[in-house]
Amino acid sequence: MSDLMKKENSHNTPMRYGYNHDFGDLINHFFGDVLNFDYDNPHMAKSLSPKVEVEEKDNSVVVCAEVPGMKEEDIDLEVSSDGYLTISGEKKQEKKENHKGSYFSEISYGSFKRTIPLPWDLNFDEAKADYKDGVLQVTFPKSQDEKGKKKKISITRK
Repeated sequence: MSDLMKKENSHNTPMRYGYNHDFGDLINHFFGDVLNFDYDNPHMAKSLSPKVEVEEKDNSVVVCAEVPGMKEEDIDLEVSSDGYLTISGEKKQEKKENHKGSYFSEISYGSFKRTIPLPWDLNFDEAKADYKDGVLQVTFPKSQDEKGKKKKISITRK
């Protein structure tokens, strides 16, 4: 993503803006998933990018990604020192031929790369990754400083 199209908020979480993303969001919203185009990487369809869920817990942050039909050795995980988790991989196609009639396939094959910002102070060296039933789960323990950052705010009725 170019620097002109990236802005960071106070939590170092990237915020997208710019003409391409606004137009792309409008087109994808209007046509639904028919076009399903990834404007961050114009050579890849969004259908190959895994859907992710990031959940903050008391002592950790858990990232779950759907990567069905893949082997764990075909998935690559990297975390940068500034808190970005990158999940990449390649979904390979077995060659099949059918000479006795027509058939079609809606299964996508190819490579993907998804980067997720992690705006917390985490112990990246103690991260653990598990893969089961097409779901990748990466757990990052929080640092002691991050665990003490939350403070309850009381509400007063007027």
